[in-house]
Amino acid sequence: MNKPLAGIRILDLTHMLSGPFCTMTLADLGADMIKVEPLTGEATRQLLANDPKHAIDGMGAYFITLNRNKRSMAINLKSDEGLKIFYELVTTADVVINNFAAGVPAKLKIDYAHLSAVNPQIITCSITGFGEHGPGAMRPAFDQVAQAYGGGMSITGTDASQPMRAGIPIGDLGGGMFGVMGVLSAIIERHQSGRGQHIDISMLDVQISLLNYMATMHCMSGENPEPIGNSHFVHVPYNCYPTADGHIVICVLTDAFWQSLKALLQHPEFENSEFDRQGGRLNNKEIIDTHLSDIFRQNTTAHWLAALNAARIPVAPVNNFSSALSDPQVKHRNMVVELKHPSGKSTRGPGCPIKLSRSNEESFSAAPLLGQNTDQLMAELNNYTASDTAKLKAANIIA
Repeated sequence: MNKPLAGIRILDLTHMLSGPFCTMTLADLGADMIKVEPLTGEATRQLLANDPKHAIDGMGAYFITLNRNKRSMAINLKSDEGLKIFYELVTTADVVINNFAAGVPAKLKIDYAHLSAVNPQIITCSITGFGEHGPGAMRPAFDQVAQAYGGGMSITGTDASQPMRAGIPIGDLGGGMFGVMGVLSAIIERHQSGRGQHIDISMLDVQISLLNYMATMHCMSGENPEPIGNSHFVHVPYNCYPTADGHIVICVLTDAFWQSLKALLQHPEFENSEFDRQGGRLNNKEIIDTHLSDIFRQNTTAHWLAALNAARIPVAPVNNFSSALSDPQVKHRNMVVELKHPSGKSTRGPGCPIKLSRSNEESFSAAPLLGQNTDQLMAELNNYTASDTAKLKAANIIA
């Protein structure tokens, strides 16, 4: 396998979105990802499973996407024998990842304290809503809770009286992305120390981090920013504008870009010398945006994309999903890939955005059926025969 994480084994105890997105990314990069599920299966196996538009043979789009490149093993971790089998898997693993609520891993005896006693080199990662310690650690959280609590929702939309979440679940996905970074950092550190460690990822922490320079601006001024739609609080013009058949976005970040836009549009109202400087354009934001809206409505999106690209002005169409996923650049980057079902049927979905020059294999095996690899993985453990495995199945320890 020509993937950067080949040889790294990860036990995936995740469910819903933040954890599975983290483990999906690591699996795409070549980790041997073993999805350890309860005997009834991870709950999200049921999402969209019976939706005729969004499922293949009882497996929904959610599960097909997030669990590609994984193997499934079903174990009853609440039984002593099941926990014993899991500990034996831990001795063969590099990383264990979960996104249970704070405190649950310790109750199940699968937290770092228990697992490091089994394997001192093990790395564990927990992705929770609020982190594993602090006055709010025990609160339940899902995506929109993180978005709202973290402040970003207060500046999204057009009106402070109507807060708006981001269109994509950035609370969950952000937690998953930072989980990937944490795991990779711990793997690198282990090469130096020879020891594992625990990674505590809080979805709230991630949302605060993503506020970035805007949080610093608030700390300096004491002012709370409000939503301003698709415009920018510094740059003008920087907005979404209607065309004859859709919408475009332009981003004029410099005075040089403004001069290029003026030369292209040849609009007399833009000859005002005050507009030639960023501050002047900001003071006249509404006037400039109104004129641009009137101008761009006069022709098609395709016309303006060609003209603005030729003038080297940052521009984009506001794509719907079908336009985005069929874009030639997206296709060239292999960002729409075949996603298979174990039956052999397939659909398409997003690829992996991490592109490496040498360890660059991009392959995507089907999301597994429940317990599809239990027998195979039990055979890899030294202490169990085929007869032992059959008895454990009969006793509802594995499935």
